[in-house]
Amino acid sequence: MAYNPQIHNRRSIRLKDYDYSQKGLYFLTICCQSRISYFGKIENGKMILNDAGKMIETWYWELGNKFSDIQCHEMVVMPNHFHCIIENIGTKNKKNVGADLCVCPKNQCVCPKNQCVCPKNQCVCPKNQCVCPKTNKNLDKYQGEHIGSPLHDVVRWFKTMTTNAYIRGVKNMGWQRFNRKLWQRNYWEHIIRNEKSLEQIANYIYENPMRWQQDKLFNK
Repeated sequence: MAYNPQIHNRRSIRLKDYDYSQKGLYFLTICCQSRISYFGKIENGKMILNDAGKMIETWYWELGNKFSDIQCHEMVVMPNHFHCIIENIGTKNKKNVGADLCVCPKNQCVCPKNQCVCPKNQCVCPKNQCVCPKTNKNLDKYQGEHIGSPLHDVVRWFKTMTTNAYIRGVKNMGWQRFNRKLWQRNYWEHIIRNEKSLEQIANYIYENPMRWQQDKLFNK
């Protein structure tokens, strides 16, 4: 696949009036703030993930557990950005199963409208995954979308969980600090409309580390 600098344009090119909660495949690019490399380095055309990069990879595969109508496909964690292909399979009238992974900075449960359902306002966090008991009906809508998860909700959840995990890494494992934000505010997406496009984008993701120095996001 020929290098296409347009895929790295930070400006969103979302289609007007397009329903991003409907069935389909989407190519996503999410960039670190100021294009700073936090997740590892490229050596001999291969991405060498540090612990932070491995954390990003782990949370990507959690998307399918959080959103029952989302399936994760090809992905690559680059030094300062992330590419993936996700599929909305369009599951209807089905809530997500399993524990909800909520936002938990400083081990404090941040629930919508300050309605914390955790004992004594403390989250129970096995393996640093905040699990809030589902006892408050007002939180039902935050357990996941019922008719297709909008793409922006999926990306927002991914950014939130990875940012909080990164903060824990800074505090507990001495990871490189970031200034205010780990990720840029926006993200880039492309609707994959046919098999040929899917194959080309999958190849682009696979070959991305080999082309790092020619990448528009390359930052020494």
